[in-house]
Amino acid sequence: MSQKKVRTVGELQNLRLRLQAAPGRRRLVSLSAASCGRASGALEVARALEAEIRKRGLEETVELRLTGCHGFCQLEPDLVIFPEKIFYPNLSPGMIPRLVEETLVRGRLVPELAFSPGPGQGFYPKLDELPFLRKQVRWLLDRHLTLDPDSLDSYLEQGGFLALEKVLSGLSPVEVINTVLASGLRGRGGAGFPTGLKWRLAREAGGTEKYLICNGDEGDPGAYMDRGLLESNPFSVIEGMLIGGYAVGAGKGFIYIRQEYPLAIERVERALEKTGAAGLMGKNILGTDFSFELELVRGAGAFVSGEETALIASIEGRRAFPRQRPPFPVVRGLWGQPTVINNVETWANVPLVLQNGPAWFSRVGTPGSKGTKIFSLVGKVRYTGLVEVPFGLTLGEVIEEVGGGAEPGRKIKAVQTGGPSGGCVPERYLDHPLDYESLKDIGSMMGSGDMLVMDEENCMVDIARFHLEFTQDESCGRCTPCRIGAKRLLETLRKITEGRGEEEDLELLEELAFDVRDASLCGLGQSAPNPVISTMRYFKDEYIAHVRDKTCPAGVCKALLDYTVDEAQCSACGLCARVCAAGAITGARGQTYRIDPGKCTKCAACYAKCPKKAIARGARKEAAIIGNTGIHTGSAGQEERAAL
Repeated sequence: MSQKKVRTVGELQNLRLRLQAAPGRRRLVSLSAASCGRASGALEVARALEAEIRKRGLEETVELRLTGCHGFCQLEPDLVIFPEKIFYPNLSPGMIPRLVEETLVRGRLVPELAFSPGPGQGFYPKLDELPFLRKQVRWLLDRHLTLDPDSLDSYLEQGGFLALEKVLSGLSPVEVINTVLASGLRGRGGAGFPTGLKWRLAREAGGTEKYLICNGDEGDPGAYMDRGLLESNPFSVIEGMLIGGYAVGAGKGFIYIRQEYPLAIERVERALEKTGAAGLMGKNILGTDFSFELELVRGAGAFVSGEETALIASIEGRRAFPRQRPPFPVVRGLWGQPTVINNVETWANVPLVLQNGPAWFSRVGTPGSKGTKIFSLVGKVRYTGLVEVPFGLTLGEVIEEVGGGAEPGRKIKAVQTGGPSGGCVPERYLDHPLDYESLKDIGSMMGSGDMLVMDEENCMVDIARFHLEFTQDESCGRCTPCRIGAKRLLETLRKITEGRGEEEDLELLEELAFDVRDASLCGLGQSAPNPVISTMRYFKDEYIAHVRDKTCPAGVCKALLDYTVDEAQCSACGLCARVCAAGAITGARGQTYRIDPGKCTKCAACYAKCPKKAIARGARKEAAIIGNTGIHTGSAGQEERAAL
């Protein structure tokens, strides 16, 4: 950090003005270098760019900046050249000499390096032209495009700490809380509790001390929204917590991040150090009587730590066991004192609300869900990554227009929101709006923001098994419904996917899923059966096929499949035999090949490799067909099932 300690609001204002007025370089080259970019080779591309810039003597006219996540994870590593906003995706070191020569030296676009949806579909060389940005409203993600996540100067230049400056220049704590309440900001961690109301309850609670916690324990498979924010703009989270501390009357806060996020931890540590050194955190911040400290806590990575009472136990140095509520943490939380817990995205939104006002924030969204939401869009969709969309956009708009829809020749079958605890809803609900209440109406949930897209090659019974496997493994074991119930659900699902299912198992699944949901202690156990409940509601025919016909319609469950060669289609090329590691395929060139079912491991390598699509997979020939009496379900909970 270049400046000395800032002691007053006026000094902070002057510093920001000097940074914003400083002459900028003619070109800014922004390279995505968060975890996703680094995994794709961003640092190697950066070294090639640095070498090429030096070689051509462009140091005085070009600045290379390693930024955080741009959101285009499918296209990493990518760079954006400002001020033109030229966008080049999927870069490799070998592309850099031509890129520098043509664009940075001669000022010309390189169409072959620009984004293209596919052959014959044209090129999109400018960032603003990208199809998957047209429906997004990127209040948070767009800041990542130019921000150096390790530089406090860079954050200040972008308007950082303007909101804190405004708060400490004359707003009372109650006025801050009322502003957040008026904005309609709700917790982005999944429950959607009104943020301002939570702050008010904590402020009005008794206690000798008050605490804040940033929940960065993001454990859902496929979720990385919080990681993206912490790696790309840690100062926004810190500023949000400073404002929250002032409003609530807290003097201490904790940022809890799981240990498996090393880059996020590294950047938050540096941001805390620089914020403190600048006088923006600590005693008498900006010459006021407001004092606030933040501490980083590294979590061990238990999924249950995302539950707020288990998270509190972990910070206190105890095993991450949830406890019964009430009392809620805003009344009795960390060390028995009132505690406000919000997740990373919620804290990052707080400065936007205070800086721009509640009317600005609430103009986007639905009556009950205001602002934008970041989703990690993953699965069977053309373009995966972090997307920020306004509440009220439909599931279909996110999947089809932002994500590009299914891969060519495929069809969307289902989408799951809310991670392993969310429900799977069929394609017919893609016109449903994205907000907290609407998702509950169709048996799903907002969750922290992961969105898993599935196509016709996904087996919904296997999907339910996969998620139960995760949640059962992550159960803390404290309460019997979750510890034993989730295990029994998983055992039954495994039995069905292995071809050993009976009609009574479907009744057991339905009864037990509701019992676990209704009787578990914390949110993990209460939501763990959601994949089972939703898939049985919308995809019951697949369960019936697994149990009655001993077949997997999607061709996923290995125990229910046989691989055979269609002799009429086989060209006798021998590729299938060469890729078969089990030696189950025999034949000779010019003769039809055959698969020995006794040796076949059902790895599907032959199915994927055959150029003539002559490998067929279908139900086991020896499978016994269960009688045609149909599938019955239990009587308990019928009214509730009908309402779901």
